[in-house]
Amino acid sequence: MSWCPQYRSSKFRHVFGKAASKENCYDCVPITQSVHDNHFCAVNPYFIAVVTECAGGGAFLVIPVNQTGKLDPHYPRVCGHKGNVLDIKWSPFNDFVIASCSEDATVKVWNIPQHLLKQNITHAQKELLGHARRVGLIEWHPTASNILFSTGYDYKIMVWNLDTKESVIETPVKTISFHTDVILSMSFNTDGSLLATACRDRKIRIIDPRAGTLVQEASNKSHRVNKVLFLGNMKKLVSTGTSRWNNRQIAIWDQGDLSVPLVEEDIDGSSGLLFPFYDADTQMLYLLGKGDGNIRYYEISLEKPYLNYLMEYRSPLPQKGVGTMPKRGLDVSSCEIFRFYKLIPMKSLIEPISMIVPRRSESYQEDIYPLTAGVQPALAAEEWLNGVNKGPVLMSLRPGSVILNSLPPFPVESSPEAPEPVLYRSRMAETIENPSRIKEKRGKWKTEERGQEDMRTRLSNGFDAFECPPPKTENELLQVFYRQQEEIRRLRETLIQRDVQIRQLELELQNVHMDTGRF
Repeated sequence: MSWCPQYRSSKFRHVFGKAASKENCYDCVPITQSVHDNHFCAVNPYFIAVVTECAGGGAFLVIPVNQTGKLDPHYPRVCGHKGNVLDIKWSPFNDFVIASCSEDATVKVWNIPQHLLKQNITHAQKELLGHARRVGLIEWHPTASNILFSTGYDYKIMVWNLDTKESVIETPVKTISFHTDVILSMSFNTDGSLLATACRDRKIRIIDPRAGTLVQEASNKSHRVNKVLFLGNMKKLVSTGTSRWNNRQIAIWDQGDLSVPLVEEDIDGSSGLLFPFYDADTQMLYLLGKGDGNIRYYEISLEKPYLNYLMEYRSPLPQKGVGTMPKRGLDVSSCEIFRFYKLIPMKSLIEPISMIVPRRSESYQEDIYPLTAGVQPALAAEEWLNGVNKGPVLMSLRPGSVILNSLPPFPVESSPEAPEPVLYRSRMAETIENPSRIKEKRGKWKTEERGQEDMRTRLSNGFDAFECPPPKTENELLQVFYRQQEEIRRLRETLIQRDVQIRQLELELQNVHMDTGRF
């Protein structure tokens, strides 16, 4: 009888976590001291939003992603709530729209300006009034635009249509009110046709959000659920909670039958809540514990054992909350497949952690970057409310393939005198045009090239001189000095290369003159 080891090959077996250096972290951030079990952080490719401490109401900070280092203690805030902010979420289709909910029983939607904040934002674009008690969770619909879900301590889930002209909305389009206790977690499936909830009554429910009907319900005495998450298109759910002996536990469920979990696995005996994060593109599941610094990650399979342990990132710094960067904001050149932003209140620090697949090649790795959900909504709000279901609009992460941003980071003023883009055919057509027109076009090309060179000098090593504030401390001044030294070195190298090219062209011209002289 031969023994065969159970070996499972995986391209993500050696994924490792890499914490950002001190200068690439966000320091002196007044992170909230609230004990509510939420992430308290939301990230998109432009901004990082963090719930902060504020006297006389609730507030959160919106910091540009590239503005690392120490934060100004007088940095402007978004402070329109009368109670503590409990949750914040960026719109998946607009990088400059964020929703927040608070203990004052309201949900507000904010427009963030495309330039740096210069003063506090106190006026919200939309205000949603419908809950009788404080609102603890909000979720945007994954495929339909302007559809927002909220749930509060009145045990109700409310569906809001933001595609209206009113600034104050008092009546939701749908109210789901068959929960018997506080809802701890909400999660959508891929096309947004089903909503999974985890309740304090230890039950997992799958709901049709448009009809407001109950599709499935699970109640397992051996697993007290805290968080629930759909596993993409695998028709499975994952939940985190505690076992009978108060061990932290993870369970995998079949979407069609919630009577018994497919697998249950005890993690450890710590008391902190487990936050699950699922990456549908790589089928990897990440677990972060509130109050500890470790990140465990698994690979989900369709067959047994369903849950395959990969590795663990360890850190001595405990996290209070965490935010995740969307796929379109990752650095594909370094094979980064996920990025966390850990909130460390004991140091007033936000630390980015990149999950990286070790690869030697610097080219685009298509096998670890499949098509992912883009920034264009698949449905309008009215279409989804009328019963239409569509999956997300997919996009490629290959550099230069498509526009990866929902809106331009800064408004571009169009002027009638701006030169149009010049095509190759127009340059070939110069031979049949008048010399005066050729000179005019060449002048336009030169101005375009000068504008590109100005943009290159403005952006050096990812540092925008016009966007980032001037240095205020000695460390920031040293960082700017080192960046300038690096820019000077790069410019010297380009000058040397151009001198070499000029010499080669001069030698070629001499050879051409000698050949013509012989004939």
